[in-house]
Amino acid sequence: MAFVITSPCETEKAGECVEVCPVDCIEEGENKFHIDPDICINCGACVSVCPVAAIVEDFELMPEEEKYLKQAEEFFGNK
Repeated sequence: MAFVITSPCETEKAGECVEVCPVDCIEEGENKFHIDPDICINCGACVSVCPVAAIVEDFELMPEEEKYLKQAEEFFGNK
């Protein structure tokens, strides 16, 4: 399991999540930040600092937000 950054980040893109991630699995993309699902340890540190509540666990994604997990996998070149 991993966390996924969803649509609210596209309009805010604050970045507090990067600062608190203990495994440095969050990187800035063109439109929003992405979490590497292969590196994320599911600690939740990023969730508590996100000012727009854009970060959710992958199994809690709404169907219309599943594209954000795919975007993260493509961003990091993961399968």
